[in-house]
Amino acid sequence: MKTILLIEDNDDIRENTAEILELAGYTVQTANNGKVGVELALAGRPDLIICDIMMPVLDGYGVLHIVNKNPDLASIPFIFLTAKSERTDFRKGMELGADDYLTKPFDESELLSAVEGRLNRFSKIRSESYNLKQEGLNEFLDDVSAVEGLQRLSIDRKPHFMAKKQFVYTEGDEPTRLYFLKSGRVKTIRTNNDGKELVTGIYGAGDFFGDLALLEEKSYTESALTLDDSELIYIPKEDFRHLLTVHPEVGRAFVRMLAGRISDREDQLLGMAYSSLRRRVANALLRLQEPLPNGEPAPPIQLSRDDLASVIGTATESLIRTLSEFKHDGLIEITGAGIRVLQPDKLRRANW
Repeated sequence: MKTILLIEDNDDIRENTAEILELAGYTVQTANNGKVGVELALAGRPDLIICDIMMPVLDGYGVLHIVNKNPDLASIPFIFLTAKSERTDFRKGMELGADDYLTKPFDESELLSAVEGRLNRFSKIRSESYNLKQEGLNEFLDDVSAVEGLQRLSIDRKPHFMAKKQFVYTEGDEPTRLYFLKSGRVKTIRTNNDGKELVTGIYGAGDFFGDLALLEEKSYTESALTLDDSELIYIPKEDFRHLLTVHPEVGRAFVRMLAGRISDREDQLLGMAYSSLRRRVANALLRLQEPLPNGEPAPPIQLSRDDLASVIGTATESLIRTLSEFKHDGLIEITGAGIRVLQPDKLRRANW
């Protein structure tokens, strides 16, 4: 059962609102001023806060400021109550990070609809299993725009077409946006002084990329190049940064995604340093042909031999020789459609 903290100094409004919420099946905690409300929130984290603006001791803006500064409370959805309907009040509340706004007097349906909407939206963003590419960009942006009200995030969805083998950005460029790959594939690469490439990432439809430079506020340390004809959607960096600042849980979802990538790169570098060539090729094939989320077999690996060699960090000739050995042993299949792993368990267990 969800717990709602109701902070309201008017006794009648507080009691009537609490009764409506309790009849709807929520557990309700009440406070008659902002200071008491903050103390209750710190004592037991509620699932949602409904707070009046004009109150003695500590007003609603002060409550929201304290909530946003506390890491344990910052992700709680926050609904303002106010008897005023001036646009300046609305804008100030939303700029401070409020998620919704109810103007008194309000009816039961308005109250319950606002509460249910905030809880449903935030339950997805708060979930540890929240996957930024699970249902594609549109659902993510719908959730974000409903939570944050960032209209530009939801409006700027026009796909930008880029032909095969075109640079999306190059090393040293200043980041201006977050990229979402609607279709096609993109690789990120780093080049040494001798012109040799190392492929640091392969991104497919449904992936975000270019986010690390935005978070670090530094120039790109790698280049991004399309492997196929691709469609990209741009999200302005100001909107992305503001979203992460106001709603830490969305930021944590990106952090989890980045942490997974960093872990993969560490494994890749460790393998290059200490694993045999056969082990490195096997690990790369297993990583590139992971099963799809729905349990269906992954499609064949469609990378040029040069790109695959760059992923592994070896010469193309050495890669081709190792792939031939794997094919001869019946571990993989090589066709015009690409490379398919036939015996993943044997590849994974082999000690070369």
